[in-house]
Amino acid sequence: MLLRSEARFPLARQVRRPEGAPLGEVFSFLSGLYFRGKHAYAQAFARPPEGWPGVFVITAGEGLLPLSEPATVERLRRWSRVDIDVAERRYRRPLERDARALAEKLAPDAEVVLLGSIATGKYVDILSAVFGSRLLFPSDFVGRGDMSRGGLMLRCAREGRELTYAPVEGAERHGRRPPKLPRLAGR
Repeated sequence: MLLRSEARFPLARQVRRPEGAPLGEVFSFLSGLYFRGKHAYAQAFARPPEGWPGVFVITAGEGLLPLSEPATVERLRRWSRVDIDVAERRYRRPLERDARALAEKLAPDAEVVLLGSIATGKYVDILSAVFGSRLLFPSDFVGRGDMSRGGLMLRCAREGRELTYAPVEGAERHGRRPPKLPRLAGR
């Protein structure tokens, strides 16, 4: 829908312009609640070193990019041709490169919080190899699917409540499904 030339809504027009639309807005549109939750949560709780973006997005083929990075139709189409799979070197190599560059710039005690899926190796295998015990994740993610994680993060951002983090290394990454989030009043 976003890439259709007939689309007239503001974000579709913006990605067709040479300057593109902010990556965070594009991914929020494309994946709905899941990325919207990540976006809101990360912006609420990121504590980067001064002068650094606090949030990076894992992309298909271009490694880690800040939320403000412009996304164009051409770029989105290019990414759509790269599988997000550890075995796919067009995905893995840029992510490894950017993660290593970030690790070299961070203070030795800096923590990196992964808000993506921890159940599969597509992010964890690559990022754990670079960040080791500094790679953390919200422990409330265990057993939750994408939409549940997105809803949880969106609520936490709205409430100003940061989740508890645990190291990815050695963590239980699969578990029993937690109870559904309670319905919000008025919804």
